Amino acid sequence: MTSLEGRLDDLLREDRAFPPPETFRESAHVTDDRPRESAESDPVAYWERWAGELHWFRRWDTVLIWEPPHARWFDGGRLNAAFNCLDRHVDGGKGGKTALIWEGEPGDTRRYTYAELRDEVARFGQALLDLGVRRGDRVAIYLPMIPEAAIAMLACARIGAPHSVIFGGFSPDSLADRINDASARVLVTADGGYRRGGLVPLKANADAAVASCPTIEHVVVVAREGRPAEPNNVAMAPGRDVWYHDLVARVGAGCEAVPMEAEDLLFILYTSGTTGKPKGVVHTTGGYLTQVYATTRWVFDLKEEDVYWCTADVGWITGHSYIVYGPLANGATILMYEGAPDHPDRGRFWELCEKYGVTIFYTAPTAIRAFMKWGEEWPAGSDLTRLRLLGTVGEPINPEAWIWYHRNIGGGRCPIVDTWWQTETGAIMITPLPGATDARPGSATLPFPGIEAAILDDSGSEVDAGYLAITLPWPSMLRTVYGDDARYRDTYWSKWDGVYFAGDGAKRGADGYFWVLGRVDDVLNVAGHRIGTMEVESALVDHGAVAEAAVVGRVHEVKGEAIAAFVTLKEGRKGSAQLEIELRAHVATKIGPIARPEEVIFAADLPKTRSGKIMRRLLRDIADGKALGDTTTLADPAVVETLKERYSGQEG
Repeated sequence: MTSLEGRLDDLLREDRAFPPPETFRESAHVTDDRPRESAESDPVAYWERWAGELHWFRRWDTVLIWEPPHARWFDGGRLNAAFNCLDRHVDGGKGGKTALIWEGEPGDTRRYTYAELRDEVARFGQALLDLGVRRGDRVAIYLPMIPEAAIAMLACARIGAPHSVIFGGFSPDSLADRINDASARVLVTADGGYRRGGLVPLKANADAAVASCPTIEHVVVVAREGRPAEPNNVAMAPGRDVWYHDLVARVGAGCEAVPMEAEDLLFILYTSGTTGKPKGVVHTTGGYLTQVYATTRWVFDLKEEDVYWCTADVGWITGHSYIVYGPLANGATILMYEGAPDHPDRGRFWELCEKYGVTIFYTAPTAIRAFMKWGEEWPAGSDLTRLRLLGTVGEPINPEAWIWYHRNIGGGRCPIVDTWWQTETGAIMITPLPGATDARPGSATLPFPGIEAAILDDSGSEVDAGYLAITLPWPSMLRTVYGDDARYRDTYWSKWDGVYFAGDGAKRGADGYFWVLGRVDDVLNVAGHRIGTMEVESALVDHGAVAEAAVVGRVHEVKGEAIAAFVTLKEGRKGSAQLEIELRAHVATKIGPIARPEEVIFAADLPKTRSGKIMRRLLRDIADGKALGDTTTLADPAVVETLKERYSGQEG
């Protein structure tokens, strides 16, 4: 495990504060610190109140049983996640409300009311039962961003079959690894999905994967266009493969939701591990649903009339928690979009916001930096005045990207909720409450009420800068790593006794605000000074020429590590020796001479996963001249080769 001896050096300062606009605060769900104070006095009772807002077939016997590192929340209670997301609203008279608005990349659209979505989920739930799926059987889902992705998840939840959603950008080998680890009996996929005008061959990838997956008995294939226009172009294995539309056409919508124990497995979601083998993060039903329900309502100040758009993919935890389970449990109207933000042009997201009257917009800093690079004329071309709240998720946001987002997307009037959480935490953990919290660009601010976070050193003592830790159990916490409880203990609970190790470095200001500095592995040791990569990246993005930056350490015989900065410039700007000198000096001025990059490498793009995360591991290997590891999850593997050539040229 990586060690942080002493403190992270606290270098970058950000003093700007943005209080909630008075017009927003007037109608906000939370406008002061009283909920936080109430939760601090009795966090167990606090979470029990939230759970009481859901529908339970049987009320729990005990709110929390905590035997570190294992928790049982709402033990003895029985509920169903799909019932809470759909039937509860239909039974409450809201069956006619729009639940899901969907637009595909080519421009095709679908809408579902809560009643229509419930019926579609019930039909597919019955279809899975007819295929032999039973309570506890795992179902793998490998789909594009189409309504059937959410329908399949909820259908699994309805019948008590844990789902394992696998991002549609993964290779056949990655898909097979995850299917085999979960021993899934059924795979739900599609003939294809659109991405930048092309059709991704999901069924072909699925066939290649399933060839080495002995537990798969059936492959359900969704026709992206509703029905296959040319069915002979899609290979269908007799006896194994079946079309989704044929299955649901044969059944009615009478499949009832199965009462599940609160601690029954809801889903497995695989996340990267330092060993190279993905970890199957296990989330159960009662605690998970309680916290995603609570955080969706308060973090996004969700109202009956809102149109909510989270731009994530359902293949990641953000899609699980804040596209499907959290918003639908709240009875929200959600927008779901299939394609890329720059197809057919770079204004697509903003055109969608105008077209559907989006009021809440939740996206990643990586996307925001891309928007910055493309220029403010794209959002300026659409009417974004319906927007009232913005959010960020996935990694720390650079202050200058925060400011750009605030000005150009939010028009200076929308609060921004900068949220910190993880696949493992299940739900948002540190975040502003938009009607009560003064925002600071780059800070996730304070823990959500009911969450106890701290910054600790190796000995477990509280410090101003060090490791981010969660000191009390929380409802949506992972319960284990699927099939490997020893890995669960070693990865998350072995650093301190009964305290969760998040793997992130953080600092805390005099106002108590948390500033997440990125993964501990991304902390550089330059001549004895510990420097968070996020701080150097923020300083680089602060320069007017820079759209995006990724900073890594490379071996240096004197300093231990030297800083190598990979920089993407804004449209119309070109890299030069003079600009490199200017950027190095800018960082030294902004942070201090110790943080001056040893070198700046200009790049047309940076290596990113298909979910948009920068693969700093590959950049470190390039900077150190090492052989590169697995690049199958990259959005564009050619970026790596181009960078290697450019780096070698600049180095020479």
